[in-house]
Amino acid sequence: MRDTHLIIAGTSECPFHSSLGESMKVLETALPGVKLIAQAPIDDERGFFSRVYCRETFSAHGLKEVTAQVSSSFNARAGTVRGLHFQYPPAAETKYVSCVRGAIFDVVVDLRPESPAYLKHIAVELTAAARRGVYIPQRCAHGFMTLEDDTEVSYMIGQSYVPDLQAGLYYADQQFAIAWPRDATIISRRDAGWPQFSEVRDIIGKRMRCDECSLEN
Repeated sequence: MRDTHLIIAGTSECPFHSSLGESMKVLETALPGVKLIAQAPIDDERGFFSRVYCRETFSAHGLKEVTAQVSSSFNARAGTVRGLHFQYPPAAETKYVSCVRGAIFDVVVDLRPESPAYLKHIAVELTAAARRGVYIPQRCAHGFMTLEDDTEVSYMIGQSYVPDLQAGLYYADQQFAIAWPRDATIISRRDAGWPQFSEVRDIIGKRMRCDECSLEN
């Protein structure tokens, strides 16, 4: 006989958080303006429901919108490297990066000459299970290494792609001393060919400086 038992998910509690900060937690990092965004899934018998992005929450924390483009990258093998990427002003990008499948070692490098953290970086592990993301303000470089096979990464971006302003830095540049968790197994020819910081120091110093800009968004 067909099982007709039906589970009715509890409705005595609010179906979703109504106040800012409950559905998403915005956490500080060591780089000015770079935030760790932690989702707060609501669980019931069906599974869970989680808010991935909230314009009001971002605005309440002084963060820019990141809805000009939404992109995804699929990476078949662990050890795949993408980055370090950025765009020069006036098309500098704000990004909100999360891992929706698998796991990544995610890196942000501060390229804002007026920042007290200039040339410093943070690295954080993002996994589909942990449901965290990184908010990256304009004029920072971003890259990652996959930690698992079949990893997918989501990017919400506040600026359209402008090929003439796209740039990058070599991911293993000793200037940044990034402690990548393993040797790269796959990297594109383009990413492997990005310059060392020492080769473009003056260009970055000139084109990325913005003394009137806020470091917080």
